Amino acid sequence: MRAFSRDFQQDLRDLMRWRRDVRRFRTAPVDEALLADALGAFSLAPSVGLSEPWRLVRVDSDASRAAVLANFEAANTDALQGYSGDKAARYASLKLSGMREAPVQLAVFSDEDTTKGAGLGRQTMPEMLRYSVVSALMLFWLAARARGLGVGWVSILDPERLARDLDTPADWRLVAYLCIGWPEDDGDTPELERLGWETREPDLEVLSR
Repeated sequence: MRAFSRDFQQDLRDLMRWRRDVRRFRTAPVDEALLADALGAFSLAPSVGLSEPWRLVRVDSDASRAAVLANFEAANTDALQGYSGDKAARYASLKLSGMREAPVQLAVFSDEDTTKGAGLGRQTMPEMLRYSVVSALMLFWLAARARGLGVGWVSILDPERLARDLDTPADWRLVAYLCIGWPEDDGDTPELERLGWETREPDLEVLSR
């Protein structure tokens, strides 16, 4: 089994710490070769039964982007109603999407009806397909960050409405909507933590049974 140097281990830890959910982008374009290189991380990702269920849709047209932005704005308005008082005011002040600025936007789906992998490992846990997509997303996120790109994961969306607007197959399920581009600024602390929305737990609790 290959062992990696202490320097590499520290660099990897730094990369994980600097992987941030970016919502503030510069509008400068992303080189296509650089993007393709980062997306190559999907081909290295683990998946249940080697099913590789991720399906990517690049959202480029003005019409599609407008539809997704309208989806977000409606969902965000609804979400605000779930808060009150100071929490509502703080929520309303947050920038929760980089859709207006991000030069690259991807909708990432799980193909729930894929025959690849012959069902191995998902007979009792079919949700493993979506977990596999998330694993691939995290590898891509790290690969993008290592190249200086920022990634923002937008989850305040109506997934069924988005699937209709993008005209995707009926057996695809939305896992993530990603905004990708050059970050407006750099930082290793999550914006939600900096703005006082929530704090990170300092220690991991592992239960013993």
